[in-house]
Amino acid sequence: MRNIFALWKKELSLFFVSPIAYVVLTIFLLLTGFFFRSIVVRVVEFSIQEMIQAQQFGGPPPARDYAQDVLRAFFGVLSTMILFLMPMLTMGVFADEKRRGTIELLLTSPVTHWQIILGKFLASVTFYMVMLLPTGVYALFAYRYSEPKFMWRPVLSGYLGILLLGTVLISIGIFISSLTENQIIAAVTTFAVFIILWVIDFAAQGTGVISEAMQYLSVLNHYDDFAKGVIDTKSLVFYGSLILLGLFLTSTSVESLRWRE
Repeated sequence: MRNIFALWKKELSLFFVSPIAYVVLTIFLLLTGFFFRSIVVRVVEFSIQEMIQAQQFGGPPPARDYAQDVLRAFFGVLSTMILFLMPMLTMGVFADEKRRGTIELLLTSPVTHWQIILGKFLASVTFYMVMLLPTGVYALFAYRYSEPKFMWRPVLSGYLGILLLGTVLISIGIFISSLTENQIIAAVTTFAVFIILWVIDFAAQGTGVISEAMQYLSVLNHYDDFAKGVIDTKSLVFYGSLILLGLFLTSTSVESLRWRE
């Protein structure tokens, strides 16, 4: 554990001196702020229209939890955004080490390849959590101005879902990064894989056996349950399995580098 912690600390410090990490963080926060404001404006306009229609027909306005509508739509936007931004975060995890020639020193140091992988993986997840942390302000804003106050369970489950989804993408991204020394190739390949995952979600919208299989394989479909406030054991097992698969593939790739050395 001491070696993993040392590697985690080293990798995390590299994130905070990397201009790419700050570019990703800045773009992420700007986009989340823009989309949250757009969602709030749209929901407010829709609520006003419903109130006007209710007054015209002489009935009470519909009982809707507009704050939850805002947050559910916001979580949907978050899931799409990280599909496009995560490749920039993971592209250099191993590729940059290989480009600079420091991977040989790392592999011949007195640490196991699993310690190397877990140190880098946990550092990436930690930085991802730092990215998500400021978005909690939007949930607090919605809570402050909602009446009646909404329940926090759907919000917390939504953040759990977005954390698990991002962790899955990180495990896939660092595996692809371990296959090449070119960060651009790693980013483009990771982006292509994530696009395929996105397309699978669209293919899962139909009916039939194939659509049901696609629904189970869709990472975004499992995320929808969390966004609705439902923590399904099946989704937890699915995400956990994908994370372990990504780490196992990375282990195989890094171990092959050790044998080549």
